[in-house]
Amino acid sequence: MKNNKKVGIIGAGNVGATLAFSLANKNICAEIILKDLRMNVVEAMALDISQAAKASKSSTKVSFASNAQEFSNCDVIVITAGIPRKPGMSRDDLLLTNAKIMTSVINEIAPFNKDAIYIIVSNPLDAMVYTALKATSLPRNKIIGMAGVLDSSRMAHFIQEKLTFTPNEIKAAVMGGHGDEMVPLANYSSVDGKDLKEFLTVDEIEEIIVKTRNGGAQIVKLLETGSAYYAPAYSTALMVEAILTDSKETYPCAVMLKGEYGYENIVAGVPVTLGKDGFEKIVELELNEEQKAQFAKSISAIKELVNTIDKNF
Repeated sequence: MKNNKKVGIIGAGNVGATLAFSLANKNICAEIILKDLRMNVVEAMALDISQAAKASKSSTKVSFASNAQEFSNCDVIVITAGIPRKPGMSRDDLLLTNAKIMTSVINEIAPFNKDAIYIIVSNPLDAMVYTALKATSLPRNKIIGMAGVLDSSRMAHFIQEKLTFTPNEIKAAVMGGHGDEMVPLANYSSVDGKDLKEFLTVDEIEEIIVKTRNGGAQIVKLLETGSAYYAPAYSTALMVEAILTDSKETYPCAVMLKGEYGYENIVAGVPVTLGKDGFEKIVELELNEEQKAQFAKSISAIKELVNTIDKNF
């Protein structure tokens, strides 16, 4: 069966370009099309990544769009567009600026991509998924935020840091918003199929949870002029692959809740099953009282952002 899948990526910065590179070398789609305001950059990225794909014997074509009409008929669209927080900029300034960018991008490309599934990577993540849903009449399963895959990979990294052996498999689980109030789930995380408590003390597990919440900030601090992109890009690539291949993989993703976990009309990170229709099912885990309280706190932080968007859009 011929692979005719097409992936569009809005934003050819570090995350968008690294994502395109990962997907091109996975050889899981026929075409990747990049779009960015910086025409020289996006053309250069398309050439460079296409040449890398040929080195890896991939048949994926990598191109760029100079206008919205050329950015069309995508099966999956990943939006990374947005600005980072700058000195003197308030949290609300960042939120509203990126919400305007998100709304503009969606309105521009949606008419040419009737059947696309959208993966949002722009920050603040949960609020941007909410903004994208608000700007369209698409069903909630077609707009998904990438955060939980990244946060879980960070938690897995910090678990391995603590171990004195190399495990065959580390599973880490994180729920909630993509921010300081995320909820790492130690009881749903494991090493070689065994409970974390068999390998780590309570204090060590708590340290891992704190490090997970600060994982992105740690990289920002070290880089000084940027933020993480390899892990975010590869995490996004896994989501794209699950959708294109209809694999029914379960990943934590930011989606609109409609009664799940007891919440209505709010976006938050929860485990979902991904397939050709986007997210096909929300997996409801049994949370203990502490986790329920942490999740409620995370939802509250997201609601503050959403309320600001509702007042201004």
